[in-house]
Amino acid sequence: MDLVLHVLDEYLLDKVYARLVPVSAFAGSVDANMLTSAASLNASHPLLSSSASTWSYLVSHLPHPPLPSELLLSPVVSDIPPLSAWPRDYILRQLISLSAFTFIGIHILYFLFAGISYAFIFNHEMMKHPRFLKNQVKLEIMTSLKAFPAMIALTIPWFLAEVRGYSNMYGDVSEHGWPYFFFSIFFFLAFTDYAIYWIHRWEHHPSVYKWLHKPHHKWLIPTPFASFAFHPLDGYFQSIPYHLFPFLFPLHQKLYLGLFVFVNCWTVLIHDSDMITGHPLETVINGPAHHTLHHLYFTVNYGQYFTFSDRWGGSYRQPLSELDPMLEIKKLEAEKKKQA
Repeated sequence: MDLVLHVLDEYLLDKVYARLVPVSAFAGSVDANMLTSAASLNASHPLLSSSASTWSYLVSHLPHPPLPSELLLSPVVSDIPPLSAWPRDYILRQLISLSAFTFIGIHILYFLFAGISYAFIFNHEMMKHPRFLKNQVKLEIMTSLKAFPAMIALTIPWFLAEVRGYSNMYGDVSEHGWPYFFFSIFFFLAFTDYAIYWIHRWEHHPSVYKWLHKPHHKWLIPTPFASFAFHPLDGYFQSIPYHLFPFLFPLHQKLYLGLFVFVNCWTVLIHDSDMITGHPLETVINGPAHHTLHHLYFTVNYGQYFTFSDRWGGSYRQPLSELDPMLEIKKLEAEKKKQA
């Protein structure tokens, strides 16, 4: 997230924080005569012009890192861009920026990917299934929206640690070379798949299943909007391997961002109730058909991307055409025709 935050700072947030928390608001703490200059500077800010002195007074009570006296006492020059009392590396600014970006970003990713999948991939005939709930799509969306705030609050410390340099993420490919760059893609997927397998399987243990993971299994015939419709702790626990990986192993910044988007896209994809079978990678890739069986039978196919964890753990179930939930829909329709 440090790469994303850098881009946001460069093109947007520097200006936003310069308007909201300007250096000029703290001039009075150094020299009372500077208040006039501070007010004149604030007057050029659309967000502050209506009540510059009041806003400056309120802002002056906010916490901030030490400000150089020469910066506070320097005369106001109209052609110099205003500066913020919160520099880019100030932890409170980073915390607020990351929280806002994550909140907006997860909603965009959810509605964009789930919306596209629901419109163009999901078979709407599945909504005729007897186990498809009344108003299910609306319920899935509402459950997701309720889960997001708590999930974000739990996730932000990971992102904050990343941007403050505690992870092993790097920006120059030459630091570890191209062979490791490509290897780290498979390594990331294999590591997170295996870890999520055991977290997911633990969530099915009777001691925690009812309150933690059962809300997600409410959707026996899920739509793409069910991809994030779970208890917030459920979603957070299964996301831990993704955040943990760059703290244990080197990972390129841009690659991490790409994998982050892929992970969310894949999570949506496997919740489309698809039971297309017979493709060449079916025994290797844990795809939508495998996850459809997981929602129907609960104790099979816990993996995220691959089938090897389920095979080793004895929980693998091969998707077969005769297990397709669409068969039950066709059976009911045939019975209705006979009765008619």
